[in-house]
Amino acid sequence: MTTTIGFIGGGQMAEALIRGIIQAELYPPEQILITEPDASRREYMKATYNTQLHETDHEIWNSCSTVILAVKPQVMQIVLDKAKGRVTSNHLLISIAAGLPISFYEEILGQQPRKIIRVMPNTPALVLECAAALCGNPQVSDEELQQAKAIFDAVGQSVILSETSMDAVTGLSGSGPAYVFTFIEGMIDAGVKCGLTRPVATTLAIQTVLGSTKLMLESKKHPAELRAMVTSPGGTTIAAQQVLERTGFRGIIMEAIEAAANRSAELGTK
Repeated sequence: MTTTIGFIGGGQMAEALIRGIIQAELYPPEQILITEPDASRREYMKATYNTQLHETDHEIWNSCSTVILAVKPQVMQIVLDKAKGRVTSNHLLISIAAGLPISFYEEILGQQPRKIIRVMPNTPALVLECAAALCGNPQVSDEELQQAKAIFDAVGQSVILSETSMDAVTGLSGSGPAYVFTFIEGMIDAGVKCGLTRPVATTLAIQTVLGSTKLMLESKKHPAELRAMVTSPGGTTIAAQQVLERTGFRGIIMEAIEAAANRSAELGTK
């Protein structure tokens, strides 16, 4: 084995990870191997990142000790079936497929112990602002978990948890961007309803969410404290806040995340 890293799948999430890996200088481009069946995608990745591209997985298993499985959950079994006999106990497998438990990989690959890390990233990885959680099976060492964490820290922030927490992670951060986009869309529509043009409402809504998030990150204050800073006695914010409380805004968010987490658990048992 050489100090190379392999990607099975060259889609958008794989591209985000590769861009982050190269920028963080974790691996140079010539030590990154990608297998991708689509010829145009192979050409794009080669031209953009100067990595090694292959049409099949054979070279990945032969050359890479760390392999990131960056394919959709519905085709993961096909990939693993092809890998039987090639995956050894020396390989570190890192999967970013949503909803598939570690036991799924262990059962398909057979009885020989395999080192498997499961990751739940989210789509802001595409702009190097990912929130990700990682968990590994007992064969994965602390050093290998940290190695995987460094990859996902290169595209955002990551945490290491037990697998029992992964459904909650899926509900909160995995599906979370959709909730944020829905909230922003609602803000934009409200601005239009109140008389703003859509471009102006869009600019103001996006910057408000971005700025508020940055303020919370840099101030390290509790959201309730930051909210109080905006809320003047008898002012506009408290009038709006009363509507949010009356309609159960926070409760709706909690129920939505819990529903997503429960659905993740259901999918993981199928």
